[in-house]
Amino acid sequence: MTSFSDLGLAPEILTALKTAKLDQPTPIQAKGIPLALEGHDILGLAQTGTGKTLAFGLPLIHKLLDMPGKPDPKTVKALILAPTRELANQISASLRNFTDKTQLRVNTVVGGSSINKQIQILSRGTDILVATPGRLLDLMERKALSLSSARYLVLDEADQMLDLGFIHDLRRIAPALGSPRQTMLFSATMPKQMEELSRSYLTDPRKVQVSPPGKAADKVTQSIHFMEKGDKPQQLRDILSRDLDALTLVFARTKHGAEKLMKGLVADGFDAASIHGNKSQGQRDRAIKAFRTGAIKVLVATDVAARGIDIPGVAYVINFELPEVPDNYVHRIGRTARAGREGEAIAFCSPEEVGLLQQIEKLMKVEIPVAFGKHPGMDRAEAPGRKRGGGGGGGGRGRPGGSKPRRGRPAQAHGGAPGAAAPAGGKRRRPRRKKAS
Repeated sequence: MTSFSDLGLAPEILTALKTAKLDQPTPIQAKGIPLALEGHDILGLAQTGTGKTLAFGLPLIHKLLDMPGKPDPKTVKALILAPTRELANQISASLRNFTDKTQLRVNTVVGGSSINKQIQILSRGTDILVATPGRLLDLMERKALSLSSARYLVLDEADQMLDLGFIHDLRRIAPALGSPRQTMLFSATMPKQMEELSRSYLTDPRKVQVSPPGKAADKVTQSIHFMEKGDKPQQLRDILSRDLDALTLVFARTKHGAEKLMKGLVADGFDAASIHGNKSQGQRDRAIKAFRTGAIKVLVATDVAARGIDIPGVAYVINFELPEVPDNYVHRIGRTARAGREGEAIAFCSPEEVGLLQQIEKLMKVEIPVAFGKHPGMDRAEAPGRKRGGGGGGGGRGRPGGSKPRRGRPAQAHGGAPGAAAPAGGKRRRPRRKKAS
């Protein structure tokens, strides 16, 4: 079995890996790191939570340790582009674990933070700059930095950059880098536009793929709950109340919807916060920190967080609303079952969202097991939890082989479709929790 010591990494990196108690590379790391060390351009395809950051970060650090001298003022040796602030901050934090005891400087520039402070930091020069495209262009226009010395470019979660319209920014940024350069592009999916992007920015790349694009992590148990749109809030409260100590990430489609949902949960006594585009960077950082430490148990988010949260303890992902872009479903549920753990992904589907569900299942090439309600428009009776074929999972809430659901999380809220009569003894109520003062 491969170990990090077999990959030819610098002693400083191996020491940091040992301190972090990381002995064996993930498949994407084992395949990608040697090719990157050889200087090849890399096209890496892997689902979220598989260790892509270290797959490009460790060889980048290794190469920069071999480059003598500090960076000149306002210059950058390596540039990493990420689509969201959360992901950029996460990448920087991960890399600093391996550069803290070296002379390498890792800096981050994202929107929502003081640009004047960022200009001051960049004036001293940077070895590795992690940036979101918009803020980077702002700094370039102010002549706060030069990319002409950069010989390494990493595009992380490149497919989301395309979804968010950053392709035009990329076309302005890439030509500003020095030449020749090594470029590494990492993505969880491979849409047609991604092929065009790779042809434009990669030279004779080596393709590293460890799982089919659009495939969910192996240890994520998925289920669908069919209901009317108006029944979703109560269904969410019923589910959350059964495991009050679990970290649960809830996805909404819009900023307004996420904020409204969060405020409703807080009013009902749940420890909840929200992150979305209308929140300042400080608010988003504080919410994620509170979620990471367990100070809050429920984080309501839009897709801005789908690839920016790396918290191994997330037990459940609930798609309160299905995403408009099918790929985003894969990224959302990739927030659970990280670092080899198990996780559960629950999706709510109203009649208006059936088309979105069909697109998601087509992408993933599975039928997600039904745990609640009946598929709208279906002629055949389909009991909650019945296997629909192809998606695995029989009894319970879609667990393979009909295994028992996780503690405190029964397969149904109160049996049958939303609005059905409660079982004897009355409908199960969420225990009222004391509101924070």
